[in-house]
Amino acid sequence: FTETNVNTSALREFDALLKKVFPKIFSSSLVQHELVGIYSHLFRIPGSEPHLEPYMLLAHIDVVPADEADGWDAPPFSAQEINGFIYGRGTIDNKQSGILQALEYLLERGHTPRRSFYIGLGHDEEVNGLYGAANIVKLLKSQGVKLQYVLDEGLAVLDGVISGLDGPAALIGISEKGQATVKLSVSSAPGHSSMPPRESSIGILASAVKRQAETPNIFFGLPLRFIMSNLWLFSPLLSRVLERKPDTNAFVRTTTAVTMFNSGVKINIIPSNAEAFVNFRIHSAQTLQEVVELVELTVSDERVKVELVNGFDPLPISSYDEQAFGFQIIKKTVQGMFPQLTVAPGICVGNTDSRHYKDITQDIYRFAPSWFKPGDPQRFHGVNERISIQNYEEIVLFYFQLIQNNDIKKLPPPHSSQHEL
Repeated sequence: FTETNVNTSALREFDALLKKVFPKIFSSSLVQHELVGIYSHLFRIPGSEPHLEPYMLLAHIDVVPADEADGWDAPPFSAQEINGFIYGRGTIDNKQSGILQALEYLLERGHTPRRSFYIGLGHDEEVNGLYGAANIVKLLKSQGVKLQYVLDEGLAVLDGVISGLDGPAALIGISEKGQATVKLSVSSAPGHSSMPPRESSIGILASAVKRQAETPNIFFGLPLRFIMSNLWLFSPLLSRVLERKPDTNAFVRTTTAVTMFNSGVKINIIPSNAEAFVNFRIHSAQTLQEVVELVELTVSDERVKVELVNGFDPLPISSYDEQAFGFQIIKKTVQGMFPQLTVAPGICVGNTDSRHYKDITQDIYRFAPSWFKPGDPQRFHGVNERISIQNYEEIVLFYFQLIQNNDIKKLPPPHSSQHEL
């Protein structure tokens, strides 16, 4: 799955499907639509009060590959319903997004928004969004567009996923981890396996990789104030709880994964070269440069060359205080639908194409009310990806309410009991 082998015929078929299932959107004089980067979609819905700063809702239409032979209970592109669940690649990531369905319903009811908004559907998010989201942003920048906030996929409702936390929690992503791929390599004299040297390139590299693996999760102390006094998710007690599981461990630290190891061409030849690749997902409290320096310190062997192959810093932290318009609108929408939920900011451990929008907005949020129970996170890019029919309906209702909630002119004063929300 690369930039060059995207299934373009499927993307064209998807274009036709959108027009078929959302006739109001494509026939409405209110909605402006254009294709960007050949396959991505940009919608503009102008509001009745153009002085209000617009916002933008994002999703993506591409998915990662899936093979039924891997053990799916239903063909991965069938959207088959089993016991109240729809099975298929994209049901979690990211075709479950109910943005267009919500807009269709609003148009059917004659709704005209007060605040303008955009909808962006990228076609290559899974391969970094360099042709989809990046070109949408380029177009918007050329038009001088500035956004109040952006809402994309990312975090979700976690129900029983965080051990020790009573009740489900909705985590709204206020930042996104950075990423680094580091190459470790060793060069030494080749030889015959009948006369092995004291240390070979493989042995030297293996020792370095072992040292790196023994420091698999770069943890940082709570005094680093990213945690901030009212960010309950990163309290010392809960941080220790989150560390117990791979699913939640990634929320509180920079993670390390050795992903490739290459060396040797023949069983009786000692190779001259050995290389390994290590992938890091960098927490918002750290920088790309700090991670590279820590790798060099951990390896601590001049025979091992440390190279940064590619990487980028974590995204800026979006505002989430009582006067953060986007965060509060999202939070109020969630609480209006699910009053039993705890709502809190969090770190998006994966990467989305929303990072391309950082030049046209100060606030990017990553959330949809997909309901994750134990075992569900493994379905993400995995086998038996699915969504319940009830949860899909909830997601559509979320966007239906969110679009209407955005029509207030400004947030009420903090702690005010009288407000438009």
